[in-house]
Amino acid sequence: MIKTVNTFKLRKFINDKFVNLNKSAYVFINRCESSYSSDEPPKPEHPIKRTFRILGNDMKTAKNKVESFVERMQGIRELSNKILKSPYRDGIFPEHCDIVIIGGGAMGSSIAYWLKQRAPNAITVTVIEKDPSVNQNILSWGQYAEASTCLSVGGLRQQFSLEENIKMSLFGAEFLRNINQHLSVEGHDPPDVQFTPCGYLFLASEKGAQQLEENAKLQKKLGAKNELLTPVKLKQKFPWINTDGIALGCHGLENEGWFDPWSLLYAFKRKALSLGVEYIDGEAIGFEFKKMPDLLMDGMEPGSYEGVDKVLVRTESGEIRSVKFGIVIIAAGPYSAKVARMARIGTGDGMLSIPLPVEPRKRYVFCINCKNGPGLNTPLTIDPSGTYFRREGLAGNYICGRSPLPEEEPSVDNLDVDHDFFDKNIWPVLASRVPAFEAVKVKNAWGGYYEYNTYDENGIVGPHPYYINMYIATGFSGHGIQHAPAVGRGVMEMILDGGFETIDLTRMSFDRLIMDRPLIEENIV
Repeated sequence: MIKTVNTFKLRKFINDKFVNLNKSAYVFINRCESSYSSDEPPKPEHPIKRTFRILGNDMKTAKNKVESFVERMQGIRELSNKILKSPYRDGIFPEHCDIVIIGGGAMGSSIAYWLKQRAPNAITVTVIEKDPSVNQNILSWGQYAEASTCLSVGGLRQQFSLEENIKMSLFGAEFLRNINQHLSVEGHDPPDVQFTPCGYLFLASEKGAQQLEENAKLQKKLGAKNELLTPVKLKQKFPWINTDGIALGCHGLENEGWFDPWSLLYAFKRKALSLGVEYIDGEAIGFEFKKMPDLLMDGMEPGSYEGVDKVLVRTESGEIRSVKFGIVIIAAGPYSAKVARMARIGTGDGMLSIPLPVEPRKRYVFCINCKNGPGLNTPLTIDPSGTYFRREGLAGNYICGRSPLPEEEPSVDNLDVDHDFFDKNIWPVLASRVPAFEAVKVKNAWGGYYEYNTYDENGIVGPHPYYINMYIATGFSGHGIQHAPAVGRGVMEMILDGGFETIDLTRMSFDRLIMDRPLIEENIV
């Protein structure tokens, strides 16, 4: 988050301070030199003189860096003001494009990035995002006030039970490690997602120990690094933990931890914009269809097939505009099913009778403070009940939460937080598992929408079986942010190469809904 800088005052302050410091150093050095006779033979540089010479050089270097920072602030401000005044390139609404993506969160922006970096001049890409929530006092492209991306905990782990999820997380870790190569934009500071590599710690009771052990073996086979810990070893490694009721723990040793999801979204969007992606601030409210008499489909009369041809958009000003496209991608997070219904998915006949089983669910995240809590190397710890916590910064703050039971699901009419949920469902578990948490104070809390796949709580990726020009990327049920880099690359491969080239995500397609083959992930958090 970058605030406006008064560059004139900042430059004057820098010059005054550095000039005064340099003058003081000069006077002091002269005094030191005057104590030596000019008749004496040359001697090695006096230590004090050498110190101040180096100090002076460091001051000049620091001054140059600060001045460079000020210049960057001016450039970013000018660029941001230009974008805020005109959300479309050259001020022209993009009425047609090769590929339109509905949803500009991490998933949609990742797909846009991968498509344009692969074919920068061959295709045009437009992203429709209904919640930019631009804050005019911030030099950025919006806050996404209700977007799932920015309200998530930002975890990255390989501790899954499905091969696809493990591989996508491994690539996600590699992507973040090399994020400068992927998402740097000339003239801007390199992206910093503030990755904290403290790992995950899954705890299992006797009932879940075997599954945890099987998961760990698969993870290691695919290249992840973890360690299984008995209750005794858990206590030795993490003295703050109460191991009552714990039979086994699995601790991730590499490529696991958490990062700032907003920074990743911002980096994806900034890079996509630099590559020529258009972003429309508006809401998709419907589709227009086109008869395709030459296309034959099983179960349909010849000449009766209709494909999606245009998407209708309500802009921020309330104007209704249309965007004609070659391909449409639904990546609208918790609202993906609503978008799909506009295309008759779930309300039509045959394959169109099967709905996209994704809906918003509200999840609470609480920030607590504990003066004598677990230390800096504390992993993101998950109790067998599903209650989790992790450190947040260096001031004794922790983030925690838990998914509610089916009978506890809160209303999604708003993002209001039920603080009783913490008192009744989270704090008792935390206090039991970590005795230091018996005395905590809730400092902050927020609610976020969770794109919940009611079918099997796993992502749906790939083409729709009815529409030949529609792709889907949604339903990740809590782990979409860490899989966004891999899913974006996978959708790009499917569109430009005709199939998945790196990670095979075939089992995650919409077809599994038709064939009733759920893809169950045992480690949903």
